[in-house]
Amino acid sequence: MTMRVRRLMAVALFAIIAVAVCAYVVVHQIGQNIPLRLPPVARDCVVNAGNASVNATGDATGEVELGAEQLANAATITAVGLTRKVPQRGLVIALATAWQESKLENLTGGDRDSIGLFQQRPSQGWGRPDQIADPRYAANAFYTALLKIKGWQQMRITDAAQQVQRSAHPEAYDKWVDESEIMARALSGDVTGAVACGPAETTSHGPDAVRSLGASLKLDWGTVSTADVANLAGVALKVREPKAGWQYAHWLVAHAQDNGVKRVVFAGLQWTAESGAWAHVTERGGIDAGPAGERVVAEVY
Repeated sequence: MTMRVRRLMAVALFAIIAVAVCAYVVVHQIGQNIPLRLPPVARDCVVNAGNASVNATGDATGEVELGAEQLANAATITAVGLTRKVPQRGLVIALATAWQESKLENLTGGDRDSIGLFQQRPSQGWGRPDQIADPRYAANAFYTALLKIKGWQQMRITDAAQQVQRSAHPEAYDKWVDESEIMARALSGDVTGAVACGPAETTSHGPDAVRSLGASLKLDWGTVSTADVANLAGVALKVREPKAGWQYAHWLVAHAQDNGVKRVVFAGLQWTAESGAWAHVTERGGIDAGPAGERVVAEVY
């Protein structure tokens, strides 16, 4: 055996040992529940509907923790329902269904030919694959089917969802009712300062972010009046009542990562991406929100 062959064999043996050691470390860490050093991900978001000083109606209260993508999809589902004037119970049914079917993630596949947030199937008449993959189309399709069901508002949440979905697990939707009620209350504006997300990286900045934000608003809310904000990059939305203002404000936070939003100001409160929380406005920092409760202002990076 030549010296060169011996060297090649030694190198190959060393590589095999190195791979085996790395595999052992990974398996050992997973088995011990020790987190691996993976690339950083966006901090989770929180939806809090438990502020009794804001709304003491006796409805569901508490917190829901979820990822930025999940929250953005939930906000879109809710916005589509609100523009169609779907009663809040319908919003809860839609959110509970999406929780169960996709964990509020816009999946590219699933069981057989299922696609998207609601795992709708082209073969069952829900639409083309590219249509179902659009969260807004999917939400509209779900609401259209729900509203056709006679007596759906008197049904249990899981029964109404099952009437639409025809799932092999008809009771599965019931386990997401509490979370969905909290989400629906917050995203429909019944609670103030209830949606918050922590710092996250964004690829949208300046004029591109303003255009992206305006386009996303119109996709989710239809015709919405926006205006430029003096001395900063951002948009302002005029509202007639606080509830509508909080619908927009919470939607803006939910979609902050997608559209480069770094601050939202409404009714004397502001959310910042840096803090990840709502607080009373002490210094507007260049944002003129106008008379309290009349404009929601979003500043982008």
